[in-house]
Amino acid sequence: MHNNNKELTLSAPLSGPVLTLVDVPDPVFASGAMGDGIAIDPLNDTLHAPCAGVVVHVARTGHAVTLRADNGAELLLHLGLDTVELQGQGFSMLVKEGARVANGEPLLRYDLDQVAQQCKSLVSLMILTNSQDFQVRAITLKSVKVGEPLLHIIRRHPMGAQAEVDVPGEEIHGHIRIAHRGGLHARPAALIRQTAQGFKSKSRLHFGGKSATCDSLIGLMGLAVGEHDEVQVSCQGPDAEAAVQAILAALSTALAEDSHAMAPTPIAQHKRAAEAGVLHGVCAAPGLVGGPMFRLNAISLPVDAGNHDPEQQLQALDTARNQVRSEIDSTLARAKKHKNTAEEAIFAAHLALLEDPALLDAANRSIDQGMAATHAWCRSIDAQCEVLQQLGSPLLAERANDLCDLKQRLLRALLGETWHYDVPAGAIVAAHELTPSDLLQLSAQGVAGLCMVEGGATSHVAILARGKGLPCLVALGATLLDQQQGQSVVLDADGGRLEWMPGSARLAEVRQAQLDHQQRRAAQQTQAHTPALTRDGVQIEVAANVASSTEAADALANGADGVGLLRTEFLFVDRNTAPDEEEQRLAYQAVLDAMGDKSVIIRTIDVGGDKQLDYLPLPAEANPVLGLRGIRMAQIRPELLDQQLRALLHVCPLARCRILLPMVTEVDELLHIRQRLDALCTELELTQRPELGVMIEVPAAALLAEQLAEHADFLSIGTNDLSQYTLAMDRDHAGLASRVDALHPALLRLIAQTCAGAAVHHRWVGVCGALASDPLATPVLIGLGVSELSVSPVQIGEIKDRVRHLDAAECRRFSQDLLKLSSAAAVRRACHQQWPLS
Repeated sequence: MHNNNKELTLSAPLSGPVLTLVDVPDPVFASGAMGDGIAIDPLNDTLHAPCAGVVVHVARTGHAVTLRADNGAELLLHLGLDTVELQGQGFSMLVKEGARVANGEPLLRYDLDQVAQQCKSLVSLMILTNSQDFQVRAITLKSVKVGEPLLHIIRRHPMGAQAEVDVPGEEIHGHIRIAHRGGLHARPAALIRQTAQGFKSKSRLHFGGKSATCDSLIGLMGLAVGEHDEVQVSCQGPDAEAAVQAILAALSTALAEDSHAMAPTPIAQHKRAAEAGVLHGVCAAPGLVGGPMFRLNAISLPVDAGNHDPEQQLQALDTARNQVRSEIDSTLARAKKHKNTAEEAIFAAHLALLEDPALLDAANRSIDQGMAATHAWCRSIDAQCEVLQQLGSPLLAERANDLCDLKQRLLRALLGETWHYDVPAGAIVAAHELTPSDLLQLSAQGVAGLCMVEGGATSHVAILARGKGLPCLVALGATLLDQQQGQSVVLDADGGRLEWMPGSARLAEVRQAQLDHQQRRAAQQTQAHTPALTRDGVQIEVAANVASSTEAADALANGADGVGLLRTEFLFVDRNTAPDEEEQRLAYQAVLDAMGDKSVIIRTIDVGGDKQLDYLPLPAEANPVLGLRGIRMAQIRPELLDQQLRALLHVCPLARCRILLPMVTEVDELLHIRQRLDALCTELELTQRPELGVMIEVPAAALLAEQLAEHADFLSIGTNDLSQYTLAMDRDHAGLASRVDALHPALLRLIAQTCAGAAVHHRWVGVCGALASDPLATPVLIGLGVSELSVSPVQIGEIKDRVRHLDAAECRRFSQDLLKLSSAAAVRRACHQQWPLS
């Protein structure tokens, strides 16, 4: 097949349905531990060479063969799972090690019935064992026949780039008897390689007078180590002792599958293996940064000059205590309702401490001497904490943590809008959970990244972090706050990792990656103001999600083709009364003015659910997210929507204003608002009507897209809410955060159905949820029929650049295959293979 020493097209070695690795019912293969590749569930009885090359390894038991292609790619062809246990029965190898084979030449035959009855699965694999040197891109995920094109392989580095270097340090040795059934075949060899790669030291395995580096899967299998054979391990480098111990442990521990203890479950269901010095979380905003960690647990106070009026300060302390008491009461009531006994116990303790006479007496004495309430409260709690921590009791130390938490809570109530955290610029902030106001303040102080114990990837804080370009990890777990203040860490949000113990080389690598990223961004920015056209000439509009005229101006400066979503809630929150019509008109006009001649999509007020207004008391609801929110507000407060529509109809020019309705579930809701809009236009003697669009954020709307498109001018998909409503998972639930993924095939099917329904009436479809800002998703969305992507202003240049490297026809073809996959993880892996991120 085509081979220019860089790119190689591999043909199908078997006939049958194609699977991505993630869908292979074997954790070692599915995790990619052996390398990238693809699988086939075979319907024929002969394995053929996928390209010309040399046979470099033949399995003793005849179930696997490894080829080295002429461009250096090493391909493991593995027939079935657990077939090593058949000890060659039913297999007939047709080639020998060292033989040169032509593309399509038969390599091995097997008895289809006999093998199928005796092994776990016939699913067979073609794995690129030196994936570090090559990139794999699937050509199809449909059924194939032998010889049809299946994979592209592209070289990552020039040959020789990975030359081995001498590693200084003492050489450490060890020996062990192999525990793996069938010896050191492909799967255990992959685990040995994976173990060795976790260390800086160079490791080798010695057996029968031969040796192989642990980096090489082919080398390890080529040693032909059998079950119960004794092998030697040698490691040289700074962590040689630890490396030897880890490799010996891996060699002496049978795979869980060897004892049939593990069911064939897709890897997506497995938790990631524990890794020394690394916490795993969920990416809420992408990026890679290094810096000192700063635990967010201290509000800094200015120096107190004293001489305060004791009466005023006592009153201030009392008011703040009442406010905090009320907040804790609400938290307690919620904990009781949900039978969350652990949370109930914590906040019951906080309430008791708030009333503690010893704390109050100490604070009151300080206030009587002229001290400010803030400082008096801090002094009282700090003195008590010191006593508790010195007693050496874990229980009392925990109570000291409760006191610190309470101290911060009361200080915030006392300081109101004037409080601030004293965080150094460039720090990576760690917190239990952050509020949107926390994030805005930290961003202004120049922090480098954020990580949280809890939180969800589509929460409001996550949306803000993406908008600010701040890398952010959530759902890291309580261990996050056990770490030392000021220690250097690496926050790899893209990889979902927080690295605790990065060496100087790793920190230098991260700094270089940041510089490369900045240079790439700068290059993308030079093209950001030109249209985003795919390689085959399809134009994709890349607009911005904004919440104010300042953000709109920023979006225009970043190259936005328009505003794809103006969240009007910014006008309604953090105040005691609703904005009047004139205030709203001025705000909307300012956004239109900031966008030059571009169009602006303005979403009507979307409150309720997790966004409540103090001046708009809503009935208490068991499930607010399933209650009165979005357009449903018009049912109980029609005057609010009327006022907003009037303000929108007064902007100029009206042709650039598009109105978007949130949380629509049926056509009648749209028709009702359209009639109301028509009546207001008549009343205001307007001849022009603004375009009216519908947000697709509940499955009902996606399923009715064709009917909605008949009466709407455009559809805009809100993938954050559509994810939580489709998957029945709260998008802010820390335990489920990693699974609320909008690339889930069910979501992609709803997006496909929305685009197909809109096309019937020649309406365009945009995406304004977080998925639009994910470069991995760009080709999928284009392929499913989306023509507008509304993203965070900082990502406009990046997404436009991504569009320009894609072929829309290829996106359409491959996206149809993605709809047939079984999980979000499978979709992501297929996308990485097909459209790698630079």
